[in-house]
Amino acid sequence: MTTPESGAPLGATGSRGEREGPDEGAFPLRGRRADLLAVLSFVALALWVTARLWLHPDRGLRDNRTDQSQFEWMMAHGARVVTEFVHPFTSDRMNVPDTVNLMANTSVLSVSIPMTPVTLLAGPRTSFLLFLTLGMAATATSWYFLLSRVLLRSRGPAWLGAAFCAYAPAMVSHANAHPNIVSQFVVPLIIWRTLRLGEPGRWLRNGVLLALVIVWQAFINLEILLMTAIGLGVVVVALALGRPELRRLARPFVAGLGVAAVVALVVLAYPLSVQFFGPGAYQGLSRLIRGYSTDLASFVAYSRESLAGDQRSATGLAKNPTEENAFFGWPLVVLVVALVWWLRRDPVVRGLAVLALLFAVLSLGREIQFNGRGTGIPAPWAALENLPILHSVVPTRWSLAITPIIGLLLAYGAQRVRTLAARHPDARPQIRFVTGTVLAMALLPLLPTPLPAVRLDPTPAFVTSGAWRPYVAGGRSIVTLPLPDTHYADPLRWSAETGLEMPIARGYFLGPDTRPGRHRVALFGAPPRPTSDYFGLIRRTGAVPPITPRARVAAVDDLRYWRAGAVVLGPHPYADALRRGMTELTGVRPTYTGGVWLWDVRELTD
Repeated sequence: MTTPESGAPLGATGSRGEREGPDEGAFPLRGRRADLLAVLSFVALALWVTARLWLHPDRGLRDNRTDQSQFEWMMAHGARVVTEFVHPFTSDRMNVPDTVNLMANTSVLSVSIPMTPVTLLAGPRTSFLLFLTLGMAATATSWYFLLSRVLLRSRGPAWLGAAFCAYAPAMVSHANAHPNIVSQFVVPLIIWRTLRLGEPGRWLRNGVLLALVIVWQAFINLEILLMTAIGLGVVVVALALGRPELRRLARPFVAGLGVAAVVALVVLAYPLSVQFFGPGAYQGLSRLIRGYSTDLASFVAYSRESLAGDQRSATGLAKNPTEENAFFGWPLVVLVVALVWWLRRDPVVRGLAVLALLFAVLSLGREIQFNGRGTGIPAPWAALENLPILHSVVPTRWSLAITPIIGLLLAYGAQRVRTLAARHPDARPQIRFVTGTVLAMALLPLLPTPLPAVRLDPTPAFVTSGAWRPYVAGGRSIVTLPLPDTHYADPLRWSAETGLEMPIARGYFLGPDTRPGRHRVALFGAPPRPTSDYFGLIRRTGAVPPITPRARVAAVDDLRYWRAGAVVLGPHPYADALRRGMTELTGVRPTYTGGVWLWDVRELTD
């Protein structure tokens, strides 16, 4: 962190405030080469993590195919906003006849709209993969330049901290089809613009610039924005308490912060009103999802995508492979505690330590879990989870926010080691050997492995050829078997490949549970209907339930509700049972065309 007058890094000072480490700006050519190598290394790491997807374009992420399909759909929506000027915050292309509230989902408009040319030229799957890969590389690059130009002015420690911030186990875990979470490249920009608020005479300019990056992040992921705001608040308070000389900057800082808040709220007022009050809005997450917490044992375990981990080491400690938000391992936990103690005189370090502890406690959820079992010990989140805004946060995600804190602590620690080596040249070899050994012990086990991939069923020719078009005329939809939900989202991928021109019934999204007594809490997908439940049972068991006259009447009612023009069944392990169930329910004989079984139900739904 810097003072406006001197530019000296506040976070990189010793007990007497002296500069730590050489100013690498004295060697601009060598510095630019180092910067280029750093960025190339970040790109190489991102390609390593996603290698199986790039090498095999017909494959998808094994551990989260549904979210991949959803984000491909979102990339197609962003392109449609540009090409057809449709409403960006809602869509009628999924969940016909109702509306999906995209502001209350992961619409990633900050990325999907700029990537429209890629989506149109190469398709939504390529666009998704590029988003995922470049999101990780850009996150590392952004942290690197914040650390090397603002916080530390030292490239080596900056590289170490930035690499951890982007490729720590939690980030690689979320690379399983959560590009909106691994793409945290705006977070360092928010930190940078917040630190500049204290510049005298520039409160208006700096406030507007901060507001712009806040808005940018809001359209990538609001959850990360909330955590960033809390983190910055704690660190700023720690600086104000630990460095009284900074309090003279309070007036321009507060003025700039006020400008940022006003501008951001004005720009986001309409999108947020759609999110909280528009069609398809919901009132917080369900109690089940809000129960997703961080297991206390996971902090010292290794994730399945770490070099030292595997599926057995992580099973039972996280809800799924995408939510392994801690998993730092014993050596790194010990190292972080030692770094905090060693650097305890720095108020920034003290603030980061308090923040990490706060996030760790919040992530434990309403009851502390240890090694996959409840302890019966209540955690503080139980008193907070029903508060507005917080009722939409998955508690285990708080431990995700510890990753950049550890990255910063590693960078500060490496910078202090450089200072010691510069002050004690005779002991430099020993200092470097000990440092290298300690870092290897803590970080080598955490090196990422390529994400597992699985072959995807090709999109049926019925979809790619446009043979569906006559069946959606007049506002009709395509009903797929099984109907899309949290376990089966291939129809979203099909729709995305048509540029969302093919509307589908139901879907995979967060929407309100409108059933009596459910208080409009979030539900994954649309509220169940008799026919969706019927085919959901077949999808799970492979058995066809008995057909009753009541079930036949309900099926026709549901098809009319969905405005169905056709029902299609693509490749599926229980395709025979699904085909028999639909045929017996409707009395319509299907035809096999374009790789799907097709029921023309227009006469039933007219």
